[in-house]
Amino acid sequence: MRRQLRLKIATISAAVMLTGSGSFSLSAQEFNSTPSAITYADLADLADPAEMVVRARIKKQAEVEPERAPGLQAGWARLYIEAETLGLISGSSSLGESLRYLVDVPRDSKGRAPKLKKREVILFARPVPGNANQLRLVAPDAQLMWSEQLEARLRPILTGMLGPDSRPAITGIRDALSIRGNLAGESETQIFLSTENDGPVSVSVIRRPGMVPRWGVSWSEIVDQAARPPQRATLEWYRLACFLPARLPGSVNLARDSGSRAQAVADYDFVVSQLGSCTRTRS
Repeated sequence: MRRQLRLKIATISAAVMLTGSGSFSLSAQEFNSTPSAITYADLADLADPAEMVVRARIKKQAEVEPERAPGLQAGWARLYIEAETLGLISGSSSLGESLRYLVDVPRDSKGRAPKLKKREVILFARPVPGNANQLRLVAPDAQLMWSEQLEARLRPILTGMLGPDSRPAITGIRDALSIRGNLAGESETQIFLSTENDGPVSVSVIRRPGMVPRWGVSWSEIVDQAARPPQRATLEWYRLACFLPARLPGSVNLARDSGSRAQAVADYDFVVSQLGSCTRTRS
């Protein structure tokens, strides 16, 4: 039996290599019992590259020998998992009734891997061509303990990413320009972003004397002065808060005079502060 299990591990290790470099900074106890510790950004980071999101129940687990687990970080174990398919949360690929995959999990304080048999999990994965019973996780740790609460948090993210109006991934800043108004303290700054699919995205900041600055984001060709800021923990917020650079690069600042350049920098800093931090528990 052990020899057969080793052969299975060797076979799936060759066919299903773990991808990605993300890892949870959660303890083994949190990993098993505290899905609420997982942030919106954690879920979006896993959902974005996944071709399928699967709910499954673990039937068997075996720890992969260290020599068969390249890239395994200290304090973690690589497990070979056999699981029962419970449902496809997202995706269209065909799946078998049983699944096999590799996953990295944190050890507990005594150096032991968690016992996951009979636990229900959510898997963020890609199919293995020609084998409906094998999965390739999008990251070594792309397995979460299932709960109704966690699935309810995940579904709107998947819907937003797969919908016809899905917000494009932000890849950088194309250019920024601040223009002074006719009155003292009046200005308008436009920041144009570059995206993965070249979709138009722009951020505007409008200042009027005696009024608080007003800003918003437009996801169309039209630069809309009525645009509003995205709500926190939404796909729009995630695309901006988690991928905009912390500082406005000087090379994209199109203003020529020092005052307008400084205003563009100040308005960009204002937007970043308004978005708030993109909290992740995966490092």
